[in-house]
Amino acid sequence: MTKHYITFRDLSLDEYNHIFSRTKKLKAERHRGQYLRPHLGGRSVGLIFSKPSTRTRVSFNCAVSELGGMPIAMNVSETQFVRGEPISHSARVFSRYLAGLVIRTYHESELRGLAQYATIPIVNALTNEQHPCQVMADVFTFLEILDGKPLENQQVAWVGDGHNMANTWLEAAAVFGFGLKLACPEGYDPDPVILKNAINDNPKVKLIRSPAEAVAGANAVNTDCFVSMDQEAEAKKRLADFKDYQVTSEIMAKTAPGAIFMHCLPAHPGEEATDEVMESPASVIFDQAENRLHAQKALLEYLIPPL
Repeated sequence: MTKHYITFRDLSLDEYNHIFSRTKKLKAERHRGQYLRPHLGGRSVGLIFSKPSTRTRVSFNCAVSELGGMPIAMNVSETQFVRGEPISHSARVFSRYLAGLVIRTYHESELRGLAQYATIPIVNALTNEQHPCQVMADVFTFLEILDGKPLENQQVAWVGDGHNMANTWLEAAAVFGFGLKLACPEGYDPDPVILKNAINDNPKVKLIRSPAEAVAGANAVNTDCFVSMDQEAEAKKRLADFKDYQVTSEIMAKTAPGAIFMHCLPAHPGEEATDEVMESPASVIFDQAENRLHAQKALLEYLIPPL
């Protein structure tokens, strides 16, 4: 049966543990100069982008290539999607060409429409609702830092917009059992259904308003841009609404000893976090970016059966 990865909860705790074990091994191999594996056996994986991308595009291209496959990157404007081809047709055509399809687009419903008809794995490389590949790499990064300490004993703070990244961290907290406090301004809360389900499954999940309260005793502090893609027209209002949510050195000083600072990038230094915090020893933002590649290699290896 074909397995898709559209939301973070599409994989179980056991599946994540397996993927993280493989991620660790693949990362170690690559650092030793062993880049290539024959898993895909020359098969092709499609990469469709409706939104600008740096890390997602490059990391998935590298992941497919290093697994012995051929990445086929397409801007959605270059496909028949823009001319109204039915998703049911596209899904069945792609399934006859490709071993998997990775999509960075606007709405989760587009991925679910493809998954309904596809016989190959559909992977969510970002939608307005979730960003599971990013948070998968982020959780792996956190585990690397913890070096064997139980993840369920940790406390994560989210400071800022309750958008796709916050939604996905909520699902991650439900799967892994760590504490999560989200500090979001009024009007910028996470998806209410995802929030409710996460709280039901993990009572250590809380939505509050105060950044200082959210980060108190936290082992990891996480944020993202206050003005994301396609929100440029709202920039003035959003920056005003988030003016008290910047992660500063003073905010980081309220965390637990050894706490890390996380950001999925791209960043706007001086807005959601100060440059001082981003360049501090606590910052693991470039480890997160690197781990996108290793975790996605392990994910594709898991979702796409070997020949």
